[in-house]
Amino acid sequence: MSPQIQSIILRLTNASAIVAQEVIQNLWSDYGEIVRIKLLESEYSSVVVKHIQHGAAGNHPRGWNSDIGHQRKLKSYEVETAWYDRYALTSKARIPRCIAVEHLENEILIVLEDLNASGFNLRKSEVSWTEMEACIQWLAQYHAGFIGMEPERLWEVGTYWHLATRPNELEALDDVALKNAASAIDEQLNSCTYKTLVHGDAKLANFCFSPNGEVAGVDFQYVGGGCGMKDLAYFVSSCLYEEDCERYETRILNTYFRHLQNSLPIPNPELEAEWRSLYHVAWADFHRFIKGWSPGHWKINSYSERVTKAVIGR
Repeated sequence: MSPQIQSIILRLTNASAIVAQEVIQNLWSDYGEIVRIKLLESEYSSVVVKHIQHGAAGNHPRGWNSDIGHQRKLKSYEVETAWYDRYALTSKARIPRCIAVEHLENEILIVLEDLNASGFNLRKSEVSWTEMEACIQWLAQYHAGFIGMEPERLWEVGTYWHLATRPNELEALDDVALKNAASAIDEQLNSCTYKTLVHGDAKLANFCFSPNGEVAGVDFQYVGGGCGMKDLAYFVSSCLYEEDCERYETRILNTYFRHLQNSLPIPNPELEAEWRSLYHVAWADFHRFIKGWSPGHWKINSYSERVTKAVIGR
């Protein structure tokens, strides 16, 4: 990080010095980086800084470089700062505390609690059922806290694969039946009676685990209004292969709605009935995106094809 950025971080954290820097990861398409900063003489022994550079050219790893994609990325970072500014403190699910946000001419700094230092120092590429349930419980608690909330300064419709933001991927889709049904699938999800704020990118990689089994969620660039089933279907697709997606489907739904009902002020059977009926619709919606975006992706499987064909045939 440049001396100017380091100076800003010292000011925001009231630290006397930065003693170490560790790049956790580069942001998608080279829009910056996420860095762990160890501090001296601060109330925070370390912080995580998301350093966003608006002027980045964007180098998409799958070749999807376009002005539409660039503008979507820029908005996503504005959404994330709005999320931390206006909504994060009311989350029922564990998330990193936002220490400060600094807007520069072509850059944004989001200074966050270091979840590793707070005990959430484990990352998983595979999960047991117990670990998976902890993430499902997190989603249920997260959704329960925002039922009926308007997504001001967020995405009007959440998730990074939302149809209106992905015209190029829809154009590339060679599944004619799914392509023709895409708008109807999108409308069915958007017109549900009960809406919440969806996370929008709730994959396994965006969960941090503690040794005692608790989880925290990160990465809030695609928060917006919508049906909670979008997050659940996407999460399941990120950690189970097709056989287990089908085998555990009922158990997953029952687990999610048990935790959701327990997290609501009063049980809401109407919400549960509506969202249960939309689980496959949400699955088909993501399948539409992934099939146009990356036709050879491992998530395109017989389970997803069967679910989507059933949704289209309704």
